[in-house]
Amino acid sequence: MNHMTVLEPGAPAPDFTAESTAGTIRLSETAASSDRGVVVYFYPKASTPGCTRQACDFRDSLNSLSAAGYSVIGVSADPMVALERFAAKQSLNFPLVSDPDHEILGAWGAWGEKKNYGRTYTGIIRSTVVVSPDGVVERAMYNVKATGHVARLRRELGIEG
Repeated sequence: MNHMTVLEPGAPAPDFTAESTAGTIRLSETAASSDRGVVVYFYPKASTPGCTRQACDFRDSLNSLSAAGYSVIGVSADPMVALERFAAKQSLNFPLVSDPDHEILGAWGAWGEKKNYGRTYTGIIRSTVVVSPDGVVERAMYNVKATGHVARLRRELGIEG
C-alpha cells in the first residue's frame, strides 16, 4: 500500500508558484501578505455539485475570513479554462490554482487512494490546510465533507458571523 504524505501542524507548508484564475501566485507571498495566513483547499473537480457548494461556501464566507485576516486559495487538477469558467459562473472571489500534474496535490497529501462505492482508486482527496503567515501548517484536515465544511472551519478558527 502506498503511504500518503499528510501535512501535520507545525510542519513547513510546501511552497508553490502556480498559474491561477488571478494570474501567477506564490503561496509564501500570499501567506506573508495575510495577517493570519491562508486557507488552501483541495477539491476533486470544478463545477461538480459538491465542489460548487463548497466553493460557494468559501465565496460567501470570504468577507468574514478576510476580515479575520485569512486569504483563500482553491486547488484542483482541472485545466485553467475549466477553472476560469467555474470562477466566472459562480462569481468566485478567490484564486483557483490549476495543478494538472498533481505536483502540489501530491506534496500536500491531497492526491492518493480514495474509496468510492467499494472501489479503490487514486484521486484528489478533499482537504483543507491552514498555513500561517510564516509558512507553517496550523491545521490540516483531510477527507472533509463538501457541505458544512466551511462553517466548521470558521468555528475552528473562531470566526463568527
